Amino acid sequence: MSLSHFQTEFDKMINREYSSPEVNPLRKDAFLKLLDIGFPTQKWEDWRFTNLSYLKNKSFRISDSQDVPPSVLDVSPYEIDDIDTIIIYNGHYQENLSSVPEGVQLISGIEYFEKQNGKIEFKEHTPFDLLNTAFMDISMCIIVEPNMIVETPVRILFISDGESSIMVNPRVYLDMKESTKLTFIEHHVGDAFSFFQNESIFLSLGPNSIVDHIRIQSNSSGTFNMANLQVNQGTDSHYSFFQFAVGGQLGRTNIHCELEGKGSECDLNGLALLTSAKHLDDNIRVNHIAPNCRSNQSFKSILKDESSGVFNSRTIVQEGAQKSDAKQSNKNLLLSKKAVMNSNPQLEINSDDVKCAHASATGELDEKAIFYLRSRGLDIESSKKMIVRGFALELLEKIKDKNILDYLMNSLQSWLKL
Repeated sequence: MSLSHFQTEFDKMINREYSSPEVNPLRKDAFLKLLDIGFPTQKWEDWRFTNLSYLKNKSFRISDSQDVPPSVLDVSPYEIDDIDTIIIYNGHYQENLSSVPEGVQLISGIEYFEKQNGKIEFKEHTPFDLLNTAFMDISMCIIVEPNMIVETPVRILFISDGESSIMVNPRVYLDMKESTKLTFIEHHVGDAFSFFQNESIFLSLGPNSIVDHIRIQSNSSGTFNMANLQVNQGTDSHYSFFQFAVGGQLGRTNIHCELEGKGSECDLNGLALLTSAKHLDDNIRVNHIAPNCRSNQSFKSILKDESSGVFNSRTIVQEGAQKSDAKQSNKNLLLSKKAVMNSNPQLEINSDDVKCAHASATGELDEKAIFYLRSRGLDIESSKKMIVRGFALELLEKIKDKNILDYLMNSLQSWLKL
């Protein structure tokens, strides 16, 4: 996947009839910066354990009109009760199949751009942030007006399908006004033979707002899934994130949380179930800016076969952010001698009167626990599955919505049968 190939696809994007002239200068600026810095290599500190040769050895084209869904799109395999769903198929918004609950406003990215007088957030944390800005092909904004409590969860269902090697760069803005509440789900599915999704999600939490964000990554084994997540939190806001990763050949989640308002809280959790030679990299940065803020991270990985994982997290407590409370925890279970986990929790503390802690543990199944269960009549496979299930449940039980929890529990049970 050379930069010259990107240039060809970028020219196609810019020359599309519906490409906005207002946004094109932003695209061009981002693409020039991408050309300047290039793609990450394993010489980059934050990319030491993630090899991008899977991407570099393939050529992906941007999605076009031939990649729309069939006349009848069956989404029943991905059904979750009592939620509203926005469907995006190979980068194409399916308005006729989508719905949002009362109290939620859905507008296009261009409308949001105009609504903000051209002042919307564009981050440049990584080359993939730049790539998304240059190529964003589906862009939308979800707005929740002040004092609105949205009872029904809102899901964006990203479906990837087909035999062509396609690249999509969706961009989503979630604008939570003051004293609002929403459960937001992003769900990645599909049977694509070769697919590259590079999404950017921007969440703005107003004072006293609450967001429960659930990310389900269950793509095909031919998918590379890059997620760039930027969260800005106002006073007394609460952001909860849960990632359930069970699919994709190679995935990386870049999470940046800015605790800008006094008393804001973020709770970040992740459960990865990896098999074959799959790889998942969680790269996290939490920035305590205001005083009296709290952050908690709890990530677990269960690795089989030759799979590998990365937990690279950095929590920064800025000068003046007194009374900060920050915790990091990473626990990993290796079910194979060839499975590998790289864990690197970090704390950078520049203020007094804070509570900060981190912990990391990686190991195999406890032989004593297996022996105990076998002594109670279980065979060895059932004993192992019970221990693994218990290890995962500690995190899954944090999911508040029963229907979503049931869906993820069924996914866990299916994975345990592999």
